[in-house]
Amino acid sequence: MTTLWDTTGTHVVRALAAERRTGGAVTSGLALTLVVVTDHQDIEEAEEAAALAASMHPMRMLMVVRQQIDAPVPRLDAEVTIGGRLGPGESVVLRMYGRLALHAESVTLPLLAPDAPVVTWWFGQPPDKIAYDPLGVFAERRITDVLRSEDPSAALQQRAVDFAPGDTDLAWTRLTPWRAALASAFDGRRRHAPTGATVRGGSNEPSARLLAGWLASRLDLDVSVDGTDDEPISGVEIEFANGKTTRATLEGSSLVLRREGQQDSYQPFGERPLGELLAEELRRLDADHIYAAALSEVTGVEGLEERSSTRQHIWWDPATGKEGPQQPEPEEAAS
Repeated sequence: MTTLWDTTGTHVVRALAAERRTGGAVTSGLALTLVVVTDHQDIEEAEEAAALAASMHPMRMLMVVRQQIDAPVPRLDAEVTIGGRLGPGESVVLRMYGRLALHAESVTLPLLAPDAPVVTWWFGQPPDKIAYDPLGVFAERRITDVLRSEDPSAALQQRAVDFAPGDTDLAWTRLTPWRAALASAFDGRRRHAPTGATVRGGSNEPSARLLAGWLASRLDLDVSVDGTDDEPISGVEIEFANGKTTRATLEGSSLVLRREGQQDSYQPFGERPLGELLAEELRRLDADHIYAAALSEVTGVEGLEERSSTRQHIWWDPATGKEGPQQPEPEEAAS
């Protein structure tokens, strides 16, 4: 491990190259670059999750820690490791002080693994607009978590307003066991179409809303959410034209699927670690069209998949809460 105090981006690049020569690492084996954006108070939890994900994916991890934006003097401290506590791959922890934290891309861009996709994960409050953060602008995939927002339901709506193909949210990833169980209910040939569905969960709980949106987009019917504001998902009911009902419910540590006329199906169900959720999202590096359809359905914001996957950086100063002058579009700049 190499630790650099009050350093520069150039010295960090050199330290990474030196560590790579010593450790014998090669960049050609890296599947992606993961950029983790966090604050200093959340660094331990973010590192634990990222290390678990790194154990499942060969990657270069860049942890951008916005340590103290209001510090009077900009400063960069860095920790460079290969095969250390943050997983078997290459990792660089960048602690940024002062206004440097608002220009993290100036240090991060030279450290990206060559020819490898970039995924940015915000561990903490997601940005209102991802274009405010250049660390999201240059990424192919962008991962947020609306449950870490002060108002998760409003944050989910904002994710639709600000959506671009390549975006995803961990509130959606948490639904994988539910989606797998409910999809299995339609295995085989069915002669009766579904006529209605209800999600038992909070009407303002993002995962419950997204599950309702997924069912609505897949089954082409109205799906209601029945529960108190922040109640987690406890079950799903789907009615069919022949009057029969399929139910998926939580019973202890199992997710039970009950279909009339068939044997009950049980599968283990427990809260998955954050690192496992992150690792699941890193398995795919293309746009998640099913998530886009579910998000559109539940928020009422249409045309998400038709949007451009690229963003243009919008300067935003958190000290004032105001946007800066807009950059001209490429056509305007050329004229």
